[in-house]
Amino acid sequence: MQKHIVIIGGGFAGINLAKALGKHKSYKVTLVDKNNYNFFPPLIYQVATGFLEPSSISYPFRKLFAGKENLHFRMGRLEKVVPEENKIVLHNGELPYDELVFATGAETNYFGNENIKRNAIPMKTLSDAINMRNTLLMRMEQASICSDPEEIRKLLTLVIAGGGPTGVEISGMFAEMKQGILRKDYPELHGKAGGIYLVDGGKCVLSPMSESSQKDTAIALKKMGVELIMNMHVDDFVNDTVVLSDGNSISSKNLIWAAGVTARVFEGIPAACYGRGKRLLVDEFSKVKGTANIYAIGDACLQSGDAHFPEGHPQVAQVAIQQGKRLAANFKLWAEGKPGKAFAYVDKGSMAIIGSNKAVVDLTFPKMHLKGFLAWLAWLFIHLMSLITYRNRARTFWNWMIAYFSKDQSLRMIIRPAEEEHIT
Repeated sequence: MQKHIVIIGGGFAGINLAKALGKHKSYKVTLVDKNNYNFFPPLIYQVATGFLEPSSISYPFRKLFAGKENLHFRMGRLEKVVPEENKIVLHNGELPYDELVFATGAETNYFGNENIKRNAIPMKTLSDAINMRNTLLMRMEQASICSDPEEIRKLLTLVIAGGGPTGVEISGMFAEMKQGILRKDYPELHGKAGGIYLVDGGKCVLSPMSESSQKDTAIALKKMGVELIMNMHVDDFVNDTVVLSDGNSISSKNLIWAAGVTARVFEGIPAACYGRGKRLLVDEFSKVKGTANIYAIGDACLQSGDAHFPEGHPQVAQVAIQQGKRLAANFKLWAEGKPGKAFAYVDKGSMAIIGSNKAVVDLTFPKMHLKGFLAWLAWLFIHLMSLITYRNRARTFWNWMIAYFSKDQSLRMIIRPAEEEHIT
């Protein structure tokens, strides 16, 4: 008799687990997600800036699972878990399980600041990206008909909180847009554009990467016109003012929040199961401590047992992908009555793109640092091949080719649901 594995979340971890078990006869697999599509988070900033269309980095689960008899999709939002009855409660019904896997990723962390949560522009989901594109395009349209220089400056000034890869990539993209696209599309704003500020609490951007990558990135961003504000936090965002931790402020209507993430807490899972950042505490086999048949992988978990990462693994895509594949392999071993293998993360390196022909790459094996055009090509190739289908890869490659040779893109449309059309 097949065991029923329910996976909550269809990101890197969940989709790799589901696909790896898709043809295994011992299991029936149901993937549950609040959206009906998988998307590629590392490229949502390109949707937000109008360089990629949403369909370039997303794909429907049901189309992805078509033809796989033991692989199913259920659209729903998790409300609670009932471990003693081996079931989950969704907003639209219940679902029983034999094995439950949390692959819910992480959500934006506003560190308890309600003003920032209410007024800032988040950058975590595909919906966030579309909202950001609409918001910033509307701000430029407003600026184009405004006669107050101070108001124009607020509308066009961008503050990005968070100096990780997302913050760096957004900053670089907007700096290039300011020098090229803004001048062509909005000639009435020439010479009036506000500044681009990248704020981070660390002493440098890209803190997890090598010193060489940090230095090269800082130099490149400064040359592009981005002002780096390091060793500083954003404390508040109210009345079109970004308040910094030293008491200084920046007048702007646009705070893009890429400063941190946190995992989620689920009703029915005891408080003792959670660790730092609300991440579920799991053993070397990804089983949630104190449970019999509940697992967690990816950003949702804090795993022990890996000697090279005693404090837990970084919340990055490669960890999620590898944990999903390892747990799938273990489920196959357990189905055969064999012992599972402990997870050990293989760090393949890290990379970040800064702008056209500009990127940094830190390789682990061999240990090497790359920058400039070669690093940029490596970033393009890795991200292109990481997209989930050939169709996604073809669409993204085509859009990138157009953008590279024309230094422009035609995807800057303001498209909003009818109920939002009155919002400015």
